[in-house]
Amino acid sequence: MTDEQLLEQLERQNLITPQLVSRLKRDALIKSKPAEAIIEEERIVPSEKIAELKSSLLNVPYQKIDPATVNQELLDLIPEETARNYGVVPLGLQDGLLVAGMVHPDDAKAQDALKFVARRGHYNLGVYVISYADWEAVLRKYSPYRTEIARAVQSIGAESSASAQKIVRLDDAAVGEEAPVIKIVADTLKEAVFSKASDVHIEPQENGVRIRFRIDGDLRQVALLPPTLGQPVISRVKVISSMKIDETRIPQDGRFRSRIMDKDIDFRVSTFPTPLGEKVAIRVLDPSQGLKNFESLPFQYKNREIVKAGLEKPYGMILITGPTGSGKTTTLYAFLQQMNQEDVNIVSLEDPVEYFVSGINQSQVRPEIGYDFASGLREIVRQDPDVIMVGEIRDAETAGLAVQAALTGHIVLSTLHTNNAAGVIPRLMDLKVEPFLLPVSLNLMIAQRLIGTLCPNCKAPEPAAGEVQQVIRRALADLPEEARKDFAEPYQVYHAKGCAACKGRGIQGRMAIYEVFRMTPEIEQLIAGGNLTIQKILAEARRQGMLTLRQDGVIKALRGLVSIEEVVRETEEV
Repeated sequence: MTDEQLLEQLERQNLITPQLVSRLKRDALIKSKPAEAIIEEERIVPSEKIAELKSSLLNVPYQKIDPATVNQELLDLIPEETARNYGVVPLGLQDGLLVAGMVHPDDAKAQDALKFVARRGHYNLGVYVISYADWEAVLRKYSPYRTEIARAVQSIGAESSASAQKIVRLDDAAVGEEAPVIKIVADTLKEAVFSKASDVHIEPQENGVRIRFRIDGDLRQVALLPPTLGQPVISRVKVISSMKIDETRIPQDGRFRSRIMDKDIDFRVSTFPTPLGEKVAIRVLDPSQGLKNFESLPFQYKNREIVKAGLEKPYGMILITGPTGSGKTTTLYAFLQQMNQEDVNIVSLEDPVEYFVSGINQSQVRPEIGYDFASGLREIVRQDPDVIMVGEIRDAETAGLAVQAALTGHIVLSTLHTNNAAGVIPRLMDLKVEPFLLPVSLNLMIAQRLIGTLCPNCKAPEPAAGEVQQVIRRALADLPEEARKDFAEPYQVYHAKGCAACKGRGIQGRMAIYEVFRMTPEIEQLIAGGNLTIQKILAEARRQGMLTLRQDGVIKALRGLVSIEEVVRETEEV
């Protein structure tokens, strides 16, 4: 199935818009990659939907895969290189029948590769369509990270400090592709991408070099290298990040890009000197994880319509608030992608640029040379923008310029640090924005937090405990009838015990909970009247029917999406 045919079918089934079709065709041409890969990276359409569509059009049955059922004996049937190059994986072998999954069952080269494997093993061949996501999940099982690291450490002769010193001075031109230190770093980065880690920490300790991944918000140790490998591994990271290898006294920042599993992954690197050596933190910027389309954001009830209407306005500010690591940037990028059309000029100021998005003019501020958010905003309005994205409003000057940009006919997207959506207005006033300018410049205020998503394979309902029943009852008490009608006492909540699919954690990914409310004439009157308090703003927000963070989280917990305990821990009653 060609890209043209796939896009045509997706549009026919209203899974993508005609404007998105045009953008995908353009991006596929610019990036020299299939449109399906871009759809998968940006999560525009779920992998399962595309696989089911192929199944019906090609008349090949679709099979959902549980990676836990694919053991090493099955993996040995199809070489890893064949699986990666042709989008195929083994699913089963019984009575001489090799069952394989194919991402592209109509690909003649993939068919020939599978037939060769079957002939060599004297098997008959059966084929299912599988999703891109399931194919990636099975591929991860070919190269277990810990085994590869152990082999690399063993081959390097880690006990020899002399050899470790030698490796520090070797560059890429002088060593083979399989040199142990290079392999350790490469395997670590690949495993981080496969594990959907947001950060990699390489930390010198007294007894070794600890490698930890941040997955779903929590740090987990994945490897411990011998102490003598600390300097070579960190030097390798600095080499590929274009840092100064011989400068270990001060922090350094760098960045590089690598292609992993047919995806361009950006890595943002920071070093930090410690008494035991340099510590390295690597932010993993995977577009398939960090770039979401607007429809995939978990807004509930009328929140989606309120936000969509705000994005369609010709001018005004949309501000997202929340602590560090609450997913604000992901939401901002989703908004930008919603507005990313051929007739819209979008310009961003970021610190730093996290994801490169085709069609958006992105600029990274550099405060060390005087190019900060404020100076960038002064210049950005001369670029004839329709939409301006400012990474963060940190000071009074940036706040004032952002308000002026909104007043002069631009949509301005940015983030702010407050505890809730109601705190946006007092915070802007604290940043010396004139109160009378807020009603005409501010459109939407959104607060958000990230909560662990329960594993769909092992979650199970159970009656909520007495105290939890009370928490839920209070949260639902003043909600509109449309938000309460789906839930009846006694309330049931969900818990996940852990399984092979979620590696025993009970959590697969994270989900945002939101507070959304908009500027109204009533809030304008409150601002004009003076003596404005957050309580007065909250009273008006509730009159609008706003879901608080606690209420949005409780509803998602009742639907079995998140844990009620984490919702209670991360939010407060208002």
